[in-house]
Amino acid sequence: MIKKIKNVVKAIYASKRLNEELLWANVFHDSIKETWADKVSLNIGRWAGSYSFFYILFRILNDYKPKNILEFGLGESTKMISKYIDSNQEFKKHLVIEQDENWKNVYLKNNTYCESSTIKVMPMVEKTYKDAAYNGYNNIESIKDVSFDFYLIDGPYGSDTFSRFDVFTLLKEKTSADDFIILFDDYNRSGEKQTADEVIEMLEGKKIKVFTKTYTGIKSVFIIATEKYKYATSF
Repeated sequence: MIKKIKNVVKAIYASKRLNEELLWANVFHDSIKETWADKVSLNIGRWAGSYSFFYILFRILNDYKPKNILEFGLGESTKMISKYIDSNQEFKKHLVIEQDENWKNVYLKNNTYCESSTIKVMPMVEKTYKDAAYNGYNNIESIKDVSFDFYLIDGPYGSDTFSRFDVFTLLKEKTSADDFIILFDDYNRSGEKQTADEVIEMLEGKKIKVFTKTYTGIKSVFIIATEKYKYATSF
């Protein structure tokens, strides 16, 4: 009996998330009409981001116009960012960290490549934090640039604990004088939540005031933003 009740609850929850995703799809399509993003061909869902993810990504790019972007994971979001770069003459740099050389080659055969973008392959390796294993990028510590104002976290493959934790390493040099926004995909998973919690605690320990928001559809996405970007929590 208890098992049946659990299954019913799961079915209700899944239906609710699906309905939310359908609403996000409508909001997304309405938002991009007659903008630079209107003609972007995207394969949304499954391994790629959900409609909630792409709506939030679009709003961050369109409303705040970041000039320096660091992206974990090459894919559909890279297509949207590339189109955004084409529309923004003040854009400076876009660094994509990808774990798989073969996937990079496949992507570049089918998609345009912006001069402002660099795709850097860093193979996935196992790392540890607080005695817990997680998937990270090899030699991520070599990236010393602290000028990024937008961090998109959708790679490498997720981990059960401290998933995609390399962003923590790259943010350690930030100060209260820096303004930036972080977008986590797959925030419905416990590993991403652990990482976000550690990032928030670390930033607040540096006296960096942050604002946060979860947006939920078929999956969840999560924003951490400094004062300049705080209204991203009300998209």
